[in-house]
Amino acid sequence: MKVFLDLGWYFKKEKKAYLSGILILLLVALLQLVPPKVIGIIADEIKERTITKGNLLRWMGVLAVVGLAMYSLRYYWRIMIFGSSVKLSKLLRNRLYHHFTMMSPSFYQKRRIGDLMAHATNDLQAIQQTAGMGVLTLVDSLSTGGFVILAMAFTISWKLTLICLIPMPFMVMLTSWFGTMLHRTFYQAQEAFSSLNDKTQESITGIKVIKTFGQEMEDIEDFRKQSEDVVQKNITVAKIDSLFDPTISIIVGISFFLSIVFGAKYVLSGELTIGELLSFTTYLGLLIWPMLAFGWLFNIVERGRASYDRVSLLLQEKVEITDNKDALNVVPAGDIEFNLADFTYPGETEPVLKDIHFSLHQGETLGIVGKTGAGKTTLLKLLIREFDSYHGEITFGGKTIQEYRLEKLREAIGYVPQDHFLFSASVGENIAFTNPNASTKDVESAAKIANIHDDILQFSDGYHTVVGERGVSLSGGQKQRISIARAILMNPEVLVLDDSLSAVDAKTEEAILSALRQERAGKTTIITSHRLSAIQHANLIIVLEEGRIVESGDHEVLMQSDGWYKEMYLRQQLEELVEHGGH
Repeated sequence: MKVFLDLGWYFKKEKKAYLSGILILLLVALLQLVPPKVIGIIADEIKERTITKGNLLRWMGVLAVVGLAMYSLRYYWRIMIFGSSVKLSKLLRNRLYHHFTMMSPSFYQKRRIGDLMAHATNDLQAIQQTAGMGVLTLVDSLSTGGFVILAMAFTISWKLTLICLIPMPFMVMLTSWFGTMLHRTFYQAQEAFSSLNDKTQESITGIKVIKTFGQEMEDIEDFRKQSEDVVQKNITVAKIDSLFDPTISIIVGISFFLSIVFGAKYVLSGELTIGELLSFTTYLGLLIWPMLAFGWLFNIVERGRASYDRVSLLLQEKVEITDNKDALNVVPAGDIEFNLADFTYPGETEPVLKDIHFSLHQGETLGIVGKTGAGKTTLLKLLIREFDSYHGEITFGGKTIQEYRLEKLREAIGYVPQDHFLFSASVGENIAFTNPNASTKDVESAAKIANIHDDILQFSDGYHTVVGERGVSLSGGQKQRISIARAILMNPEVLVLDDSLSAVDAKTEEAILSALRQERAGKTTIITSHRLSAIQHANLIIVLEEGRIVESGDHEVLMQSDGWYKEMYLRQQLEELVEHGGH
C-alpha cells in the first residue's frame, strides 16, 4: 500500500473531495446492511405466521427508500473519487510535459521518445486507476467488510462469525504474495511496452529509409519479436492476476460451507432462528464483493506502484540548465565574446572544443567553417546554453550568458538548426511559430527575405497549405527556407544559421544572404556552412579543426595564407566552374 503514502501529497490537496467521497461510501456500506436484516425479519414472520399486509408493505417501502438512497449516493461518490483521480492524471501529465520542456539535450540522448510517450499514457492511466478505483476498493472493501462482520457478530452470532472468518488470514497471506509478484512482472511488462512504443515511433518516422533500403520484412520481424515479448510479459501478469479471484472464491466458499454446517447446528440447538441464519448467509454473500475487491485492490495498487515508481524516477531527473537567483530579466544585446578552455560532452572523456577565443562585435557577421565533426554546431549549442559544463566563459553584451534568464537569452537568438523541424500545420502557422500574433504582412515579409514567398504562392492553398508532419510534403530547400523565415520573423538580436543553406542552390543562397545583409543591418549574424561562398562576406571567419581554431580573419586575410580555407575555397570555385561548363 506504499503507493497511497506516495500519493499522500495529492490526497491532502484534494482532501475535501476524497473525504466527502469516503463518507458517502461509508454511508452506502451502512445502508447495505438493511436489506439482509429485513429479509431475515420477514422470513421469521412468515415462519411464525405473524406477517401482515401492512408489515410487508412497510418493509418493502424501507427497501425502496434504501435502494433509492444508495443509487443517489453512489452517483455522488463516483464524481468525488473518480473525478479527483482524473484531475491527478491531468496534473501529472502537465507536470511531465513541463519537465520534458525543461530538460537539456543530454536527457533526450539517454531517453527514447517512445519510452517517454509510454510514461505519459500507460503509466499515468495506471496511477489514475490507483487514485480512483484503488481508493474505492480500499475503502469499500474495508468498510463494507467491516460493517458486515460487525452486523453478523453483534446482531446474529459472534461464534458463527468467528468460525466463518477462520479461512480469511490465508487469503490475506496469499493475496499479499500474489501482489509482490504482480508488482515485479507488471513493471517488466511496462518496460517492454515502452520499448515497443519506441520501436513503433522510430519505424513510422523512418519509414522512407526502411522502404528505400528494402528492409520492410526485417523491420516487421523485429516488430513481431518485440510485440511477442510484450504479449508474453503481459500473459505473465495475467497469470498472476488470474490467481486472485479463484483464491478468494475458494476462501469464501469455505466460509459459506462453515456457515451452513455450524449455522444448521445452532438452529437445531435453538441458538439461531431460520430467519437469522438466512440473514447471516445473506450477509456472508455481501462479503464476497469486499473479498474480491481486496484481491482486485492488490492488482490495482501494484500496477499503480510500478507506474508511479517509473514516473517518479523520470521527474527526479534534474534540470541541468537553470537560471541563477539574480538572473537579469532583460534581452541581451551587444558584443559576443568566447573564451573557452575546453568543453566535453556529458559522459564523454575527450573534449570536443579546446582553446576557443574570439570576439564578435554587435552588427557583424561571423562565419564558422571546418570539416564535418570539427565542432561548429557544438559551438552554437554553447551560445544558446544547451550545455553549461564547459571551462571558460561566453559573454554577451559584457555579461556572461549565465547572468541572463535563459528565456531572455533565447529571445535574443534566432536559431535555425541543421535538422529542420516543421509542425503539422499550415505554412503560415509554421513561419509564425516564433510570433503567433504576427500579421499576414509580417509573415510574407519574412518569407520574401528567406526567398520562399514565390514558392508558397504556388502551393495549392498558399500560406494556408498544410505541410504534413515534419514537413513531409516539402522539399529539403523549401523546409530550410521556411525555417529561416520563422527565425527572421522573430527579429532576433542574433540570427544563427547552422548549415541552413545546404539544400538551396548558389543563386538562391546569394539572394537570401543579400536580403539578410540589407534587412538586418546593425544586427549580428552567425553562419556555419560547408559552402564557403555563404560566409565569404563575413566580418570574421574562423576555421575549426578537431575543436580548435586553426585560422581566423576575414576572407581577404585567409586567402593570403596557405591554409585550409584558401585550399577549400579555390577547390569549390573550380567545382562550380566545372559545373557551369568552364564558363
